[in-house]
Amino acid sequence: MVELMFPLLLLLLPFLLYMAAPQIRKMLSSGVCTSTVQLPGKVVVVTGANTGIGKETAKELAQRGARVYLACRDVEKGELVAKEIQTTTGNQQVLVRKLDLSDTKSIRAFAKGFLAEEKHLHVLINNAGVMMCPYSKTADGFEMHIGVNHLGSGVTTYSVHPGTVQSELVRHSSFMRWMWWLFSFFIKTPQQGAQTSLHCALTEGLEILSGNHFSDCHVAWVSAQARNETIARRLWDVSCDLLGLPID
Repeated sequence: MVELMFPLLLLLLPFLLYMAAPQIRKMLSSGVCTSTVQLPGKVVVVTGANTGIGKETAKELAQRGARVYLACRDVEKGELVAKEIQTTTGNQQVLVRKLDLSDTKSIRAFAKGFLAEEKHLHVLINNAGVMMCPYSKTADGFEMHIGVNHLGSGVTTYSVHPGTVQSELVRHSSFMRWMWWLFSFFIKTPQQGAQTSLHCALTEGLEILSGNHFSDCHVAWVSAQARNETIARRLWDVSCDLLGLPID
């Protein structure tokens, strides 16, 4: 009898996991932005907004009445998403502008164009990033990951970790795409992954927590090295030097 139990459990395990998946995903997606703040008259920029977390973030901010700029490398895909968001939210102030974070010329052109259009920027969501790319360099000769994720995105007020999210971030790795598919029932949707970014952008009174790291809409622990101001200053100085910017 005992010999039969083990094979039976193995057969039942996938079924049990399937049944438990909604509860497990809910548990892993505990952070939810509860702010009811509306954004009429506010100007927002979301990088990498043509897919995944960026798209869902832009959609929510447009729903709240903001004028939202989708800053995308692929303008054609961005335009399709902009039309989708306009139709879904009824907000026609969803605009697409070219921004390639792997090219500082593109970054400067985007900034110059934005300043010519707008007097203020109220919310900046640095969402775009890359992961597990084959070795390559940016237009300026930096390794792609550090060039895009650090030097291209610049310095943000808050650091957020969205969790494990079903997105195109793993597109460069066949193994990771397979793992994401295998465990898809337990992985956050892009909408769930967008909650922490929305929380930091919308929740009033977070100014006193500026510079903290957030996960699931709460301040999260970071290592001692990440809290070391001397290391942070050195990183800032090195980054400015690499980009040819004055060190203040």
